[in-house]
Amino acid sequence: MLAIRLQRNGRAGYPVYRIVVQEANRHPLSGRIVAQVGSFNPHSKATNLDKEKIEKYLKNGAQPSTRVVRILKEAKIVLPSWVKDVPMRVAKTKKPEKLRKNQPKDVTASQVTDVADKAEAAPTA
Repeated sequence: MLAIRLQRNGRAGYPVYRIVVQEANRHPLSGRIVAQVGSFNPHSKATNLDKEKIEKYLKNGAQPSTRVVRILKEAKIVLPSWVKDVPMRVAKTKKPEKLRKNQPKDVTASQVTDVADKAEAAPTA
């Protein structure tokens, strides 16, 4: 079975990816690819895709990875109905009660002076 996946290139700390068609049981860095169908630069979000080749491999049953599915959707390439669309994960806040927006409102300076004036004016027993 074939897979359409990303193959990492570029220098350390600056990855650039090739979009390749490869046997699914091979590691992406093995170098044994069937075809290179595009490239993706995550820094500039630039993609170069060969739409004809991608559509040909998708029609023949090549399975795209989840990231490749997202890239192909952005490029408006029609995906077969059997391709699963995995929603993007949203990070969950561990302790939302500690967020500043969930804290009680700060007391303003005028409210502080009003409280201090009332405390001085109150008779002590």
